[in-house]
Amino acid sequence: MTLLLKLMLAHLLGDFLFQSNKWVKAKEIGKIRAYQLYLHVFIHFALTMLLTWDWSFWPWATAIGSSHLLIDSIKLYLQQQKHKRILFFADQFLHILVLLIVWYFHEIHPLPIISINPNYLLLWTTTLLLLTKPLSIAIKIFISKWTPNTEDKENDSLEDAGQYIGYLERLLVFTFIITNHWEAVGFLITAKSVFRFGDLKASKERKLTEYVLIGTLISFGSAICVALLFQFILHLI
Repeated sequence: MTLLLKLMLAHLLGDFLFQSNKWVKAKEIGKIRAYQLYLHVFIHFALTMLLTWDWSFWPWATAIGSSHLLIDSIKLYLQQQKHKRILFFADQFLHILVLLIVWYFHEIHPLPIISINPNYLLLWTTTLLLLTKPLSIAIKIFISKWTPNTEDKENDSLEDAGQYIGYLERLLVFTFIITNHWEAVGFLITAKSVFRFGDLKASKERKLTEYVLIGTLISFGSAICVALLFQFILHLI
C-alpha cells in the first residue's frame, strides 16, 4: 500500500502542483509539438523515481510516464470546450488506473523478471535509429547532385511524405530480411514501382524517373546492408 500512496502523491504533485495554467494552455495550442507536454511527463517520471527512491523501479516509472504521454496526447486532440469536463475526469481515471495496474503487478502479483542483454538493446536501438533519419539524410546528400527541379510538381504532395515513406520502406526491408522473408522485399519493390509508375509516366521527365530509381535502389540497398550487418553482429554478442 505504501507504493500506491507514493505513486498517487507523485501523480497529484505532477498533474496539479507542478503544472501551471500557462503549461496547460501551451499544450492545448501546440498539442504534441508543445515542449511543455514532454517536460510535464518527465516531471512525473522524476517524481515517481524520487518518491519510490528505488533505481530498479525505473521500468515501471518509464511505463507510467509513457502512458501519461499517450493519455494526455489523446486528450489534447479530442478536447473541445463542451467535452472539457468529461475529458478531465476520464483523463484522471485512466492515469489512476495505470497506477493501480503498476502497483498490482509490482506488489501484489509481481511479473517474472526477464534478463535482457544490454548489448541486444543497444544493437536494436542503434539499428532502428540508423534506418530512419540518418540514412534518409545520407541518401539525400548522396543523390543531391541529380535532384531535378520539381518545385511546381510537388505542390500536391504531402509534407515530408517522401521522407516517411523512406523510413517505412527501410524498416520493412529490415524486418523482412531478419525474419528470412527475402521474397517480401521483392514484393515491396514491385508495389512501390506500381504506385510510382503513374506519377513518373505523367511527369514525362527522364531525369525525375532516374532520380527516383536511384533513390529507391540506394534506400533498399542500404536497408539490406544494415540488415545483413545486424545479423552478423547479432551472432557475435
